[in-house]
Amino acid sequence: MPQRDQSIYASAPVRRLLDDQTRAMTPDLQRCVGDYALLVGTSAEDASPPALPMLGCWIRMQVEGNRYQGDLLAASDEGLPFIDDAFELVLLQHALEATVMPASLLEEAVRVLAPGGVLAITGVHPMSAWAPWFRWRARGKRLTLNMPLRLMHALQQAGFEIEQARRVGCVLPAGVSAYTISTKLLGGGYVVIARKRRRVVTPLKIRPTPLKVPASGRLSPSTRRSAVI
Repeated sequence: MPQRDQSIYASAPVRRLLDDQTRAMTPDLQRCVGDYALLVGTSAEDASPPALPMLGCWIRMQVEGNRYQGDLLAASDEGLPFIDDAFELVLLQHALEATVMPASLLEEAVRVLAPGGVLAITGVHPMSAWAPWFRWRARGKRLTLNMPLRLMHALQQAGFEIEQARRVGCVLPAGVSAYTISTKLLGGGYVVIARKRRRVVTPLKIRPTPLKVPASGRLSPSTRRSAVI
């Protein structure tokens, strides 16, 4: 009888899925430009972000129970230890599954992402053949499989534009990775990429002020006549 791994994310099938997800999203993330990016993952072994030449510095954190480990340490119930609009790219690599507060982490990711920045989310699809296997292998740990459509709806409500949403990975955990029609429809994982809308600045409308003409009927040389006179 096969034994469950100490960490589901260290298992060979999930590691292959992580590779498939990285390959699927990297072309779209190549356009990201900025000084800082944030990766929130599930283990230090999977803390290698995609190679994006136009991004400066990556900060890596891992979800472990109710805490964040990695480059910075923090409690998950205290939020991410960053100021608003700090990153041009935030990558949640299966992090919404592993955290005990997925809604809070998503809100924090939205908060620390700069307007115009990109949020990328990966995970195991709950409506796939992977779901029963995933729950069995992770028995005893609190893991939440998130429906991509719900994530997309929440992001749209938060002012995001969805740029990519697709199924990736093998149909079965024991399968061999290959990009086929069945993968597009029944792949075990998903990738969602969304861009945060920039803040709209509403220009002030200047109202003309009626000009009072002196009793003499003459104006100073620097005064221009207009239709409001």
